[in-house]
Amino acid sequence: MLRLFYPKRDYFIMGLLSASLTDIGLKRSKNQDSIYSSNEEGLFIVADGMGGHAGGETASNLAVKTIPKYISENKSQTPNEASSDSVKKANQVILELGSKMPELKGMGTTVVQIYFKGPFAYVSNLGDSRSYLINKQQVYQITRDHSLIQEKINLRIYTREQAAADPNKNVLVRTCGLEENVDVDVFTYKVRKNDIFVLCSDGLHSRVSDSDILHIINKHIPDPKLANDKIIHQTVAALVAQANANGGNDNISVILIVAQ
Repeated sequence: MLRLFYPKRDYFIMGLLSASLTDIGLKRSKNQDSIYSSNEEGLFIVADGMGGHAGGETASNLAVKTIPKYISENKSQTPNEASSDSVKKANQVILELGSKMPELKGMGTTVVQIYFKGPFAYVSNLGDSRSYLINKQQVYQITRDHSLIQEKINLRIYTREQAAADPNKNVLVRTCGLEENVDVDVFTYKVRKNDIFVLCSDGLHSRVSDSDILHIINKHIPDPKLANDKIIHQTVAALVAQANANGGNDNISVILIVAQ
């Protein structure tokens, strides 16, 4: 599924700065999140695994290994096709391993990735790990959660405020590794200089509101033109620290990218 996401901008990009961090949080015994970050490839992935003590970690690890390999080996595809098909390939690999190993049967993972190619960012997702854009000190959620609660919001059964109290808010309707055929959302965005992107698992966005994510980023990066490696690493650490300060109920993974 292709959606276009086009705020007004100029389009020149000098390069990418990025920082990433994954943290076990305060309540879990194991970190089942996996991340992949490569400025050289222009590829960034967050995967949040599920499915038992070993299954979740295995599924998320398979996703972040399979997707870069697939994209690297299929350069003839359009970036949009590669973004979608790489996630479908990860889905296939996870299903196949689960069918061979009974202890891993039923494992799965969310996936959110950004693939930068030319002046565009191709953002794909399955599940409720998210991608945000920070543009002119405003925050936009690029991806749409594949969750039961999001379906209720789409049907106007709930407002976003009412949805926060729903006991089934963590139930997912689409993930990677649980069904043979998956519909991957791909959003195409034409990047401009000084855009900031965030990829995160629900360990961040379920504990830290969108407005607080924006506040923390604006506090540490008031001017993206002046951002450097130290500043963006400090920003990512501050986001993770805030999620832990707000309860740290889940594993927390964050990737922050600045287009310069």
